[in-house]
Amino acid sequence: MGVHKKLMDARIQLQAAPLKKSGHNKFAGYQYFELGDFLPTINQIFAKIGLCGVVSFDKELATLTITDTDDGSQIELTSPMADANLKGCHPIQNLGAVETYTRRYLWVSAMEIVEHDALDSSAPLKEQAPVITPTQGATDNIPEEELQYLQELAVELIAMCEQGDPKEAWVKLEGENLDSEQKVALWTLLPSKVRTALKKAKEI
Repeated sequence: MGVHKKLMDARIQLQAAPLKKSGHNKFAGYQYFELGDFLPTINQIFAKIGLCGVVSFDKELATLTITDTDDGSQIELTSPMADANLKGCHPIQNLGAVETYTRRYLWVSAMEIVEHDALDSSAPLKEQAPVITPTQGATDNIPEEELQYLQELAVELIAMCEQGDPKEAWVKLEGENLDSEQKVALWTLLPSKVRTALKKAKEI
């Protein structure tokens, strides 16, 4: 049959499979496919029609090689490698996060899995008059190195809240022992939903 025809057959079979999205972005309000939602089904389809998919990594590229186990023909899909600098994680944990996300994206591309489009579903931006708030300019007097640290901390807190654990995010924030100026600056870097989640976690 050939690897291209088999891959097309596999895509059609996957489209007909009752897949369920287990990933949930609570703040943007949409669900998405995690790797475990579709990979077991793909493996079953591949085994039935005679395909094998193998993901490999090097310093620059991740490669998904799909092979026809009958005639040996192959298709390769590649993705550039990226870095994950998650605070509080060991290098091997950061590497694992990168490889997991990259595997997911390679399989989504190979199998033409339709995902949520965050840009298309977002409400259009409206032009508004500038609003002056008490915290406006709170980061102006923060040294560059210190501001970079606060920005990284903000990203980490946002990720914790999006993963459904605002209590852990609040404990993390309290453990940083920030002074009042740093706290105000950090607060301005957080989306309103994250600030609300942290306030509720504090009350709990």
